[in-house]
Amino acid sequence: MRTLKKFWVAIVAALGVLASASSVADASYREQMKGLDEQVQEVKSDVLSIAAELARLEERLLYPSNTHLAVFIALAERDTLRLDAVQIQIDGQAVAHSIYSFKELEALQKGGVQRIYTGNVPTGDHQIEVTIAGKLDTGKEYTRTEHFAFTKGIEPKLLGVTLGSSQLQLGDW
Repeated sequence: MRTLKKFWVAIVAALGVLASASSVADASYREQMKGLDEQVQEVKSDVLSIAAELARLEERLLYPSNTHLAVFIALAERDTLRLDAVQIQIDGQAVAHSIYSFKELEALQKGGVQRIYTGNVPTGDHQIEVTIAGKLDTGKEYTRTEHFAFTKGIEPKLLGVTLGSSQLQLGDW
């Protein structure tokens, strides 16, 4: 009987040792997983940082400041023109075309501005042609084309085109 009792005590002790070893292993496993999770988060952060830096580098390579040109569109204040489409040509080349939805037109009418073109042109004198299509408040179809000259220096150039039923204006922004 004593040997049987010793046997059961030995088994219970062995189970206790195994259980404590198992909880130590669980704690070690949890600690390893926590460490891996932290490493994954660090790698994600590094990748996002690298992606942002690559985007900035790509912008500088694609649009260097000495050739960078951006053209913006705005509607004249209190103009009743319902703009349907705008087409932009620079030096005879079509560079941008936009057809406006109701929401886009509404945003422009509330004072919004659209960047319609971003690209490269060499320094010097250039021609920009702006063609608009729309409807007047009377319901009559309206189209207009204007030609403007501009000079591109070594700095980035920002042009603004103000659209209206009575006039189209080009200006530096």
